[in-house]
Amino acid sequence: MQIRLPGQVGTIITTLENAGFEAYAVGGCVRDSLLGREPEDWDITTNAKPAEVKSLFRRTIDTGIQHGTVTVMFGKNGYEVTTYRVDGEYEDGRHPKKVEFTGSLREDLCRRDFTINAMAYRPQDGLVDCFGGALDLKERRIRCVGDAAERFGEDALRMMRAVRFSAQLSFTIEEKTLDAVRALADSLRKVSAERIQAEFVKLLCSPNPDRAALFYETGLSAVFLPEFDDCMRTMQNHPHHCYSVGEHLLHAVKAVRADRTLRLAMFFHDFGKPRVKQTDENGIDHFHGHAAIGEKMTEQIMRRLKFDTDTIRKVCWLVRSHDLKIEPEKRAMRRAMAAAGMELFPELFEVKAADISAQSDYLREEKYEELARLRAVYEEVVRGGDCVCVKDLAVTGRDLIGLGIPAGPGLGAALKKLLALVVEEPAYNKKEILMTEAERIWKEEQSACPDKEEEKEPNS
Repeated sequence: MQIRLPGQVGTIITTLENAGFEAYAVGGCVRDSLLGREPEDWDITTNAKPAEVKSLFRRTIDTGIQHGTVTVMFGKNGYEVTTYRVDGEYEDGRHPKKVEFTGSLREDLCRRDFTINAMAYRPQDGLVDCFGGALDLKERRIRCVGDAAERFGEDALRMMRAVRFSAQLSFTIEEKTLDAVRALADSLRKVSAERIQAEFVKLLCSPNPDRAALFYETGLSAVFLPEFDDCMRTMQNHPHHCYSVGEHLLHAVKAVRADRTLRLAMFFHDFGKPRVKQTDENGIDHFHGHAAIGEKMTEQIMRRLKFDTDTIRKVCWLVRSHDLKIEPEKRAMRRAMAAAGMELFPELFEVKAADISAQSDYLREEKYEELARLRAVYEEVVRGGDCVCVKDLAVTGRDLIGLGIPAGPGLGAALKKLLALVVEEPAYNKKEILMTEAERIWKEEQSACPDKEEEKEPNS
């Protein structure tokens, strides 16, 4: 079984071998090569100690020297070269108490998480597969190296990685491995929010984001996302729905393109429903106000999982707006765009389409037709260059200051009133018209308020 190594990877391996050491490409790059995929990274393992590796290459970086890892640089390309090692006892579910270097490749491969990640390759030996990783690739199976409970005890995040790999590769998880996840799910509490977030996002952006159902089925989401469990348990007895809230979310996530913001928005968009569910006298469920509640929950959850501020802002906007009702005519569209901001409006249509696709067949075609009309109106507004935000007004804050309107809240309020005017009538977005209107607004404000300068004068 041959793998084509990139030239720089071959150079590293050859350099180490010429110095009397062993060296292999290892891990994910071998797995992806056997699957016919282009590896994102190439890692090398060797029996050379870090200092010996550093001595053989002109430029290196000590990226994980305490664990035996040196990054060898070729221009802007970096390759991690790690000494064969065995890990000592794990005390925190993440880091071994100590790391010992070993001269045995097999011992090094023993400590890796899954069989498909525990294969090594070098041209002179071919594939080194001590644990049946190649067969598991063929059988499309995720299986731990050795005892699954031991592997998950070493690093609890590996349980999420098992689910994530199953989603990325469309593999099934071997039953003993899955049983170990169920038994040890609570130990995920030891793992940092940042690491959990990274695995969660990778799964959502995979070809099978609906595999997130495994988080619920194994008990993992009870630890890091209990709100999802509530969604999975909340039924929707309503003509527009045919799934539980959680199942609807999973279908909706899969229906939208694999963009990080969109996938997160679709996953969270109905999280507010369990909190507001009401059932009428006919047994029909209703979820009034779920979008606003869902937005607040989404922000809390994403902050808990340490997402960056910009991603939180965008996802929350889409969650809040996913159920936004807009009449399919230009004035209503301009109002909506001015009120909500137009940055993510194109994505909003994708969110609405995915939402419809995950509902029942009831009136589905009519919903798609209405959405198409709405999108056409939006595109007409954009093509026409209609003003829907303050920055597109024909006047600026500086222009209004020139009229005597002082900088501050009053200036901002005047600009918003001018925007409301041109949203209703785009033809008014001309400087002379807006300056006249701004002057009128300011005079009305002045006449409605007592003279502040007089109020500041001391009593005589």
